[in-house]
Amino acid sequence: MNLRTQRKMAAKILKVGENKVWVDPENVDNVSMAIRKEDIRALIKNKAIRAKDTVGASRGRARRLAKKKRKGQRRGEGKLRGKKYSRISRKELWMKKIRPIRKLLKELRARRAITPTVHRKLYLMTKGGAFRNVAHVKSYIKEQKLARR
Repeated sequence: MNLRTQRKMAAKILKVGENKVWVDPENVDNVSMAIRKEDIRALIKNKAIRAKDTVGASRGRARRLAKKKRKGQRRGEGKLRGKKYSRISRKELWMKKIRPIRKLLKELRARRAITPTVHRKLYLMTKGGAFRNVAHVKSYIKEQKLARR
């Protein structure tokens, strides 16, 4: 039985493609008798004609990956794109390093844990790149006994 015209009409009414129109195999006779849009609408109401669900790509794998990435996994060397300093510039690295160290020195001076002279010395050393990070500065102060008692 050829239901081409009925499919076309149903597709227009349901606002889907012709391939997305599902015709109930048990009601094929009724559908083939439908020649007006009104008849098709009645069949849609009676669920003899329906629009198939749209099939999309499953997001399950993507969600699993995203979860792992949030945990910090899948971030190994194989995932790195670009050279070291194209990923984060030398200037940005420097700023990330220098700002916390300067903040620490400022706090130590404000708390009077170090003298202004020591502060100036450490500040200039920091500027010269003598320290790797805040912990390094603290250990240096401890080793050299630069803290006030």
